[in-house]
Amino acid sequence: MKKLRASILGIDSGDEILFEDFEDGGEMWTGRGQRERRRRIKFSERYLSTPTVHLSISLWDMDAGTVLRADVAAETVTEKGFDMVFRTWGDTRVARIRVAWMAVGELEDADTWDVG
Repeated sequence: MKKLRASILGIDSGDEILFEDFEDGGEMWTGRGQRERRRRIKFSERYLSTPTVHLSISLWDMDAGTVLRADVAAETVTEKGFDMVFRTWGDTRVARIRVAWMAVGELEDADTWDVG
């Protein structure tokens, strides 16, 4: 459990189209085996400490003729941002993916004095 001590709680969010591979025959649509896409997401403000980041697929456009395999993760989370990562494998064909994210953490409070 993460305990927050700051008097200001920051919640940042977004919804990102990670790729659209059906339009240009990209590897998520035409490839096989292990495949990955990542995008660096920057927060609108710097957090005081590493925030908790939650991801969810908000749109998936996949070929129904193959098994649907997908993994979405937030990696290398820092006070400034994180890597949004989508992975698939096998013969799964992914046309496009949109991922919603939310980060929750402490923000610096200008009214708090550092007397230490």
